[in-house]
Amino acid sequence: MKSLFTNLLNLLYPNLCVICNESLIRGEEIICLKCLHEMPKTNYHLETDNTVEKRFWGKVPVYRATSYFHFYKGSPFQKLLHELKYRGNKEVGRVIAKYAAADLLHTPDFCAVDVIVPVPLHPKKYAKRGYNQSEWIASGLAEVLNKPVDITHLIRIRENTTQTKKSIFERYQNTSGIFTLTDRRVFCKKHVLLVDDVLTTGSTLEACMIALMETDYITISVFTLAIA
Repeated sequence: MKSLFTNLLNLLYPNLCVICNESLIRGEEIICLKCLHEMPKTNYHLETDNTVEKRFWGKVPVYRATSYFHFYKGSPFQKLLHELKYRGNKEVGRVIAKYAAADLLHTPDFCAVDVIVPVPLHPKKYAKRGYNQSEWIASGLAEVLNKPVDITHLIRIRENTTQTKKSIFERYQNTSGIFTLTDRRVFCKKHVLLVDDVLTTGSTLEACMIALMETDYITISVFTLAIA
């Protein structure tokens, strides 16, 4: 009976792939298998000293860093980020992160993290958007990697203006000193996986890492859903 109701519901309100708009079949979520196969994945998790890690060289000490897929303006996969950040489709973050985490399971460095920490939003922006997209990405990773998510100890204390169209230096200035820790002991001797949606210059993640490094003996790795 439940299956019949579900099939009827799908007939009236078809569940479509966010990339190609084709109907999803049973077992598919958010994205069809064809589009998932065509996704421009980076596979940086398999490569040390990769492009993501190099973005932080000479700035902050990062243990490992990776992004799941390449983001190009105008690419069909731009829809994923648009749905996640601007159209309220929170499940995009969770589902795509689960696919990413399935790949990370084969990489000991990322499996060895102790806790997952999403980049926090300022309370005003959280109230306006209604959710933090990085938290939904973190929840998808945690579901597969079986790691806890901490959303309470790294906080944003200042609301910065949008990073769009800012230069590298302007992005750095815009994010300087906007994060802090509520307890410097909580991540002591922990391997933290810092999570965000898109990596551009890395200034926001860098600001987070500077705050996290107030903790003694911390190890920090980075995951983003996409890299520009």
